[in-house]
Amino acid sequence: MSKASEIKNGSILRFNGELVQVEEFIHRTPGNLRAFYQARMRNVKTGKLVEYRFRTDEDVEIARVETNDYQYLYEDGNDLVVMDNNTYEQFNVPKHLFGNSVKFLKEGTNVIVAFESDEPITAKAPASVELEITYTEPAVKGDTSTNALKAATVETGAEIRVPLFINIGDRVKVDTATGAYSERVKS
Repeated sequence: MSKASEIKNGSILRFNGELVQVEEFIHRTPGNLRAFYQARMRNVKTGKLVEYRFRTDEDVEIARVETNDYQYLYEDGNDLVVMDNNTYEQFNVPKHLFGNSVKFLKEGTNVIVAFESDEPITAKAPASVELEITYTEPAVKGDTSTNALKAATVETGAEIRVPLFINIGDRVKVDTATGAYSERVKS
């Protein structure tokens, strides 16, 4: 057990039997009252937000979490199979841990996964990926209004919006968090 004063932003705690990640942790000293820590925490599994006040001497259980780089190998039902780049050990990670960015992952992409006692609790895709356009409508000559976008399908099967000058076979950089087109990549 640790004391509440040892908690930092980003720490993962076992709180009321659930794993929560600390998003904001502030020390408060209100007037002539006792000092306390105000914590805003997000449940790792459900995403639900929890607010709690810790006494300064309160015991807390800081979870031992191992975060490492892994390589995404392939999809297996509702899981993605990833491989540790050092030991070549493979793990199944539920797709929902990646959120919406899962549709932009292609085989061989490096991802970050956090494990707490052999159970994956968080997963993060790279901020952006380079993907090839497999289908899009050709641009119509004269259709050059500023910031006009058209639908395009990338090699992972996801659909994004791209500028009119993008064609089939072009490589583009896509923001995995929003699914937004960033730029065309020179070959």
